[in-house]
This record gives sequence, C-alpha cells and structure tokens, in this order.
Amino acid sequence: MKRLIILAATLIAGLSACDSLLDKEPLDRVTQFDYFKTRSDLELFSNPFYDNLLDKTPYDEQNDLLVQMTLSDVLYGGDKRTVPNTGGGWSWGNLRRINTLLEYVDQCEDKKAVTEYTALAKFFRAAFYFDKVKRFGDVPWYEVQLGSADEALYKPRDSRELIMTNMIKDIDEAINSGGLTEDISTYRVNKWAALALKARFCLFEGTYRKYHGINLEGHDYTYYLEEAAKAAKTIIDEGPYKLYSTKTPDKDYMMLFAQENASTEEYILAIRNSYEAQVYHNATAYTLLPTQGRPGYTRKFINMYLMKDGTAFTDKFKTEWQTMPFTEEVKDRDPRLAQSIRTPGYKRIGAKRVQGPDLGVTITGYQPIKFVQDTTASGGQIDRNDRSTCDMPVFRYAEVLLNYAEAKAELGTLSDDDLNITVNEIRSRVGMPALTMKYLHDKQPDWYLSSEEYGYPNVTGANKGVILEIRRERTIEMTQEGTRFEDLVRWKAGPCIDQAITGMYFPGPGEYDLTGDGNANLILYPEGTAKPAERPNVYIYELGKDIFLTEGSKGYMAFHKDVQRTKFNEGRDYLYPIPSGERSLNPNLTQNPGWSDGLDF
Repeated sequence: MKRLIILAATLIAGLSACDSLLDKEPLDRVTQFDYFKTRSDLELFSNPFYDNLLDKTPYDEQNDLLVQMTLSDVLYGGDKRTVPNTGGGWSWGNLRRINTLLEYVDQCEDKKAVTEYTALAKFFRAAFYFDKVKRFGDVPWYEVQLGSADEALYKPRDSRELIMTNMIKDIDEAINSGGLTEDISTYRVNKWAALALKARFCLFEGTYRKYHGINLEGHDYTYYLEEAAKAAKTIIDEGPYKLYSTKTPDKDYMMLFAQENASTEEYILAIRNSYEAQVYHNATAYTLLPTQGRPGYTRKFINMYLMKDGTAFTDKFKTEWQTMPFTEEVKDRDPRLAQSIRTPGYKRIGAKRVQGPDLGVTITGYQPIKFVQDTTASGGQIDRNDRSTCDMPVFRYAEVLLNYAEAKAELGTLSDDDLNITVNEIRSRVGMPALTMKYLHDKQPDWYLSSEEYGYPNVTGANKGVILEIRRERTIEMTQEGTRFEDLVRWKAGPCIDQAITGMYFPGPGEYDLTGDGNANLILYPEGTAKPAERPNVYIYELGKDIFLTEGSKGYMAFHKDVQRTKFNEGRDYLYPIPSGERSLNPNLTQNPGWSDGLDF
C-alpha cells in the first residue's frame, strides 16, 4: 500500500509540476507505470480534483456587499486591474489531470469503477471549464491529454457556444451514466451534485447571454435557462434533500453554517474540515481579529433586508431609514439579518455575554457572524488564525431552489406553485411570510433595488418586480458563499461595484449603545480632543483617526472615503485578461476587449 501511495504521489506531482499547457511531461512518464489498474488507483489519482477545483474559502470574497480595509483590485477598478504576465487564473494543470484520467481509466480491471470515475472526471471537467468561461469567456477546449509537441497547444480560443455545449455533454454523461451514486454523499460528488452544477452554470450562461445581449449560432439564452430549471427541478422532485430546520427560525440559518459537520439534509456537496485531521479554514478568526482585514457588510446590503412582515425597510421608514441608529434599523427585520451580523442581544454560540459589534474588527460596523463557530470548537482555539473546522458548502439545497426560481422568473413562467416549493420554503425556515405572484405583480417594483444609487441596472419589463425580489432572496440567503461577483457579472450589473461603500450612521460624537442593553458600549470623541477615561466593556474611538465618517464629525462609517476608485469599465471588466506571457507563447490567443498587454497581434 505504501508503494501505491508513493507511486500515485509521484504521478500526480509529475502532472502538476508544469501548469502551462506549453510545457508538459511526455506521455511515456505516465504510461511507464503500471497504474490505473484498480479502483484505489483511480481514487488516489482523482482525489486532488476536490482540493484543487472547489472553493475552500468563499466567505472572504470582497464585493459590493462585503469589504475589507484593503479593497480588492475589482473594487478599486481602473489601473489596479492589469494584465499579468503569467497566472491570473490561466492555469491548465488540473485539466491535464482530468484528461489523463479519462485517457487511462479503461485500463482499470474494475469496470464499475471505470464508469464511476469517468463520470467523476467529466463532472470536474465541466466544473473546470465553468470557471474558465466565467473568467475569460472564450477559451480553448481540450478533451485529450496533450504532449509538448502537439499542434493543438497553439490553437485559438474556441467559441463560448462550443465550450458550453461540451460542458453540457460532459455533465449530462456524468448524470446519466449511472456512475454517480444517488445516495447522500456529502463530501463526494454524487448525481445530485452534478445536477446542481448543471443548474448553476446553465443559469449563469442563460442570464449572461440575456443581459449582455449575446446571440450566438446554436442556442439562445432561453435554452440555458430551461436547462437550469430542469436540472434544479429534478433535484427538487427526485433528490433526497431538504432545508435544514429544527423549527427554530431565530437560530436555524446561523446554525446551518456554524455547526461542526455539514448538514446532510441541505448540503449536497461540502468541503470537509476537521480538528482531528487538522484541516482548517479561517472563517471565525476572519471576523473576530483586527489583523484579518476588518471585514464588514455594507449599509447598502443591510438596507436590502425586508421587515419581518415582508415590507421593504426603505418603504416603511420613508426617509428615516437614511439616518436611523443601528439599534433601531435592525429591529423587526428578516431574521436572517440577526443571524448574519451582530445585532442587539447577540450572544455568540457557547457564550453567555451579550456582544455588540466591535468597530475595531469591522470597518462598516456591520460585523459578520456567518460561519462563526462555538467558542469551544477546535479544542478551544477557534479564535486563532486558521482554526475553523465547520464544513464549507459547495452546493446546498437552498441554492438549487433559488436557481430554479430565478430561471423561471427570467423566462417569465414563474408561478405560485414554483414560489411555494422554492422561495417560500426558504422564507418559511426563518418565519418570513410567503410571496405570491399576485403580490409581486400588484406591487410596484422596489425602488431601492432598481435605483442607480443602490440597486441593479438593466432589469426592465412587466416581470421586473418579480426578478428583483428573487435577486433579493438570493443576495440575502447566499451572502458570503462566493457567488456575488459571479452574479453581478451574469446580470451585467457592474455599476453595483461603483455604489457607495458605507456603514453605520452616527449623528456625531457621543456615547452609543450597540448591544441594546441600555448601557453605552461605544464612545466616539471629536478629533484632536482628549480621550475619555477608559470604562469596562466600552470601546473608545477618535473620529477622523480611528473611525471615519462621511461628513467628518457625523455621517456613515466610511473607511474608504478618501480612496479614489475608478468606475467599473463596462467594456472591459466583466472578463479577466489573458496573461501576456501566454499570448506570447501562443499568438493565436486573442486578448479580451479593453485589455492592453503591449502585444500587437
């Protein structure tokens, strides 16, 4: 067994050592080994797919809803986004490993294993190309293992339509081959994970083509939306999943993400973390330590949460919402708000003390708590860097429900029956009232969600209000799950990146109660004046030095108010550039629009 592991490791290392398509190990270095003969061989060879191709830290993606002290290049915009010489996501080593497995899998003597691992490889090839299409648009399609002398290495980019057609072919073969189990297998790809992937990438492609006005020979946007809806509906009708619920609407959403082990009811595919195995991530420390970037949700996002009765916060309070103090603005809201940020009365899981937002670790005041674990987790070391052990979702059932509802809404075929099995199931978990099509059509589209300052561009027509409300549900339910920028790209909603990055409102220097217990736990004092005397459990900050407000001594928290951001470039920024070094090696690769790399071909 030891020899087998060493052999597998050697083989994998050889395949991953050269990530560029133009520098590959000769094929005889693979075939010289007496390998790919057993189920164990195939399992060992394919295990790295999980580690290399699945997002293990979705919680820290910066976007218009979540920011840090140092903004990402996308949020800065302009010259902060440049054409790299190498890297930049133009990495193909994982595809070579996938194609290697597909080329040699038939050598396995266990024919059932051949079927299983062929399906798995095709799942991951579809996932690999989905990432490439999202990032670069057109890319070369490769479905065979290539050597360094292969002419195909110098081919131009294939069309988006060809890539998507092949992705659907791969994922359909994975789904229909019988190679993927229909049993719950939370940490291994099953048939339902393949359907969830198909629903995700077909929804992406359908909405991308719709909002970007892309018409290619082959399929139009409605085809992809219909495929997304069919895949999601198959999971809903035939799959073994449901939303996690203990009938505790004020806790269930938070506990879903904080508990040590993934919910086998809701998580279709998850990344396993374990204290015993010393496999960690950083989600808890990320929101608790001042050295982690001080992440915070934006005020724009907080305003999207409905009132508990289903009415819009910005409608109910007319103009008052703009200067409402923290303890008032979070009252009687969608319960997911109090399960996503620290609000008055918040007690961390396993703690007895009420804790308000700590402005020393969040630049907006809206301190995230999603994925924050029990104080005793990880042997009591949970608050240290990289000691979080809750499992990370890759696909969960709630996303499947949202994908189905959105696809139907974009097609204009969403019905009350559809709402009842999707959005209303999600709302029911947290005690929110149900949506009806009559309500959505009778009600004027939410001005906030369609405004230039806070909302989405490009949503028009009679179905506008329906689409905006489905987007609201998605945005709130899936925050910090790594899909927000992807959503903005497919909705052609780049202007959302340009919207104001602000946090809590403060009318001026003074004492504030952020815990809701009637006692001040925050003091803001004027810039240049003497610091007030220290008091137990009270944070004291100097305005203009520790805390920055939009109007100096009053206004919204605005850590980045003096940062010069460049507007999102509509003609450039939806796609990433191809590295200049890769184009130098292969002149047939054209550059994406708007990106200048100094090459004249």
